[in-house]
Amino acid sequence: MERTPIGSDYGSNYGTANPGYVPSAAAVPAMATTPTAGTNAPSAPPASMFDNVPGYEGTVAGGGGGYLPPPVPTVPMPVPEPGPAQPNWHIPSITEDAAREAFVSYASSKCCYSTGPAKDGVITSMEPFNTYRYRLETFTESRSTEWSQEPYTNQPVDGFIQRAPGPWEIAAHTPAFFQESIQNIRVPYTSSVKPCHICLGMRRTPCKECVGCGSKVCWVCNGSGFRHGNDRCMHCSGRGRENCTWCSGRGSNDCQTCRGKGQLLVFINLKIQWTNNKEDFVVEQSSGLRMENLSKVSGREMFKDSQYMVYPVMGFPDHAVAQASERLVREHQSKFLQSARILQQRHTIELIPVTRVTYSWKGKSHVYFVFGNEMSVNTDNYPATCCCSVM
Repeated sequence: MERTPIGSDYGSNYGTANPGYVPSAAAVPAMATTPTAGTNAPSAPPASMFDNVPGYEGTVAGGGGGYLPPPVPTVPMPVPEPGPAQPNWHIPSITEDAAREAFVSYASSKCCYSTGPAKDGVITSMEPFNTYRYRLETFTESRSTEWSQEPYTNQPVDGFIQRAPGPWEIAAHTPAFFQESIQNIRVPYTSSVKPCHICLGMRRTPCKECVGCGSKVCWVCNGSGFRHGNDRCMHCSGRGRENCTWCSGRGSNDCQTCRGKGQLLVFINLKIQWTNNKEDFVVEQSSGLRMENLSKVSGREMFKDSQYMVYPVMGFPDHAVAQASERLVREHQSKFLQSARILQQRHTIELIPVTRVTYSWKGKSHVYFVFGNEMSVNTDNYPATCCCSVM
């Protein structure tokens, strides 16, 4: 699919145009920032502290307002294009030598396993149970807003100079497709200066350690001023109290919310999150190998297609994969278009080789599995193990 840059003051590297959306206004340059709210504040800022900004009436401090839906499509959504022609879906089975080599390597990696069964066991049968893994990835962009604050240190204040741009009008730099990222942007024309709600603009707050007294009971004499009868306590010089080390005896500390400035810069923070929503479907196979083992290995990539909106896989020999593709494509497009903007989709099909190997060792029959491109091995009952202990 042709990559069309989205026009903005940030240049031509903002992802690929979503054909289903039309921007409601020209992109507005944003002031990138890393908001730092007062994490030690004993209470949330009062609602009266925040201005009423048109278009952001539901914004609250600390988030919690949920993700903002993208603009409603003003043109019909483009019809996904069919994927490329399907290749040959067959993969040859592994040889007996390859199966034995993988089994020997597996046994050698276990400190309590003898390599005898792996080297000398007689392979009596090898059964292929190759299976398919279908994976759908939907790369989305979602946006949410919250009121934020930071100590005021003469930063520019732009509140109400002009209309604040809407959440989806602000330009940002999208990462490469399918690479997750988060960016925080200060919404232009929403910042103002307010007195700190914690210290009420006084710049200092009572010391929590000494409750504002500036001193504490001496821990050596427990406040008596004496030790061992009439001996004066040398630690507190007989006062029974000692200066608080947290506030150096002043009874107060710099306000942690405004960092001793007495004022806060309050603004709306826009959080942009790019998420790769990934979902797998693995065709059940009757080999006896547990399905969770397959999540640890890779397979041979037989099919790959990436578009703005993908089309379900068609003509696949395993009907379960075709059904899963149709279901997941429908579910992803329905689910994520409600709260996010879909930037790109990609789906792949891997053929995961699975071979069930039956072998004989000392007159008894045993089974192990070789699977994945990594030639991983799994067996539940290895016949030659010993008890190991760590001294």
